[in-house]
Amino acid sequence: MIPTNYRDLSTTGNDLNAGFQFEFYCNCCSSTWKSPFKPYRMGQITGWLTRFAFLLSDLNKAGRGAGSFADAGSRGAKEEALRDAQGMAASRYHRCESCRGFACDDCFNTREQSCKNCVEKARYGEARQEQEKVAAMRESGVSACPNCQTDTGGGRFCPECGFDMASTHKSCPGCGSMVKRQARFCTDCGHGF
Repeated sequence: MIPTNYRDLSTTGNDLNAGFQFEFYCNCCSSTWKSPFKPYRMGQITGWLTRFAFLLSDLNKAGRGAGSFADAGSRGAKEEALRDAQGMAASRYHRCESCRGFACDDCFNTREQSCKNCVEKARYGEARQEQEKVAAMRESGVSACPNCQTDTGGGRFCPECGFDMASTHKSCPGCGSMVKRQARFCTDCGHGF
């Protein structure tokens, strides 16, 4: 896939610093990479001729003629420089299958073939669907286990994970302290539930 995530930093025309350079960027983290500067010699020569044209009136016509010639050839040279830069950038940036943007190696999940933003959105969407499912179960009168979201059928213990539905606190297996059942860690010893 040819990267299209670039800004044109080229200087064309009859400038002493005429050349082509492109800056590619990541759509996730905005880190950038610049292609190597490729000088445009015809534009540079024209720049020198234009400067000398002020000194000698005979070179004035030559400077204008060379400027027109340089401008005419700059388009093809710029397109070639862009193709080369895109070829180099293709190994640094990957196209996300979800949002169609380009992401750098750090922001691209090769397993998912998506950028980190799209992976996070997908995970958030899955979590949101699970929450909606639990809410729908509660609204319909079906009690769901807060630990694994399985339908408990109204019993005291969850048939899937054994969670005690009636208790408001649980006992830490590490130190025996009582903590709220929503706690993920023991407040006394730090044991993870």
